[in-house]
Amino acid sequence: LTSITIPQSVTKIGKYAFSGCSSLTSISIPESVTEIGNDAFYGCSSLTSITVSKDNKVYDSREDCNAIIHTESNTLISGCKNTIIPPSVTEIGSSAFSGCSSLTSISIPSSVTKIGKYAFSHCSSLTSISIPESVTEIGYNAFRGCSSLTSITIPPSVTEIGEETFYDCSSLTSITIPPSVTKIGWYAFYGCSSLTEVRIPNGCNVDKSAFWDCPNVQIIRY
Repeated sequence: LTSITIPQSVTKIGKYAFSGCSSLTSISIPESVTEIGNDAFYGCSSLTSITVSKDNKVYDSREDCNAIIHTESNTLISGCKNTIIPPSVTEIGSSAFSGCSSLTSISIPSSVTKIGKYAFSHCSSLTSISIPESVTEIGYNAFRGCSSLTSITIPPSVTEIGEETFYDCSSLTSITIPPSVTKIGWYAFYGCSSLTEVRIPNGCNVDKSAFWDCPNVQIIRY
């Protein structure tokens, strides 16, 4: 399956509707669609073009961003490897890029305050990402399975690293946790087998499972 036309009779695209359509290159959302489930395009690794009808009252693809944005909340709900996040977006929604294995890099604008759960999970080609200081919340499993991710910068605006956030980021070698972080959840860095050094503030509560299966890691308190 390389392309598909969604008719005006369709009002809802369910969860995992096009999951695993790895040869699908483009998708166009008609005016009639008012609901799109999480992971609707999970694993569509060849997807390069996403457009939404200008007459759609719920979603848009403003500034030709190659993404689906919930118009009222300014939440990006689905993206692809060619997505450019507009500066009006305030949240990267749950599973927005989940399974986008061809995504290598992404720029997050300073308008974004939240990265939802599973937002970048299993983006296996993603090598680095910079999180702006506007972000105050990173959802659990947000970067799970990003096996090519070598570095990550946690901004001082973040207060908690949730459960399994960086689970199986096997190429991650080092990370500094800012003083603002007071809690690191269970399995947060589980399976980060290349991790050698982590700097953690003294006041941070770290779950005992946070660094399981990280055989070479050295925890440095500061």
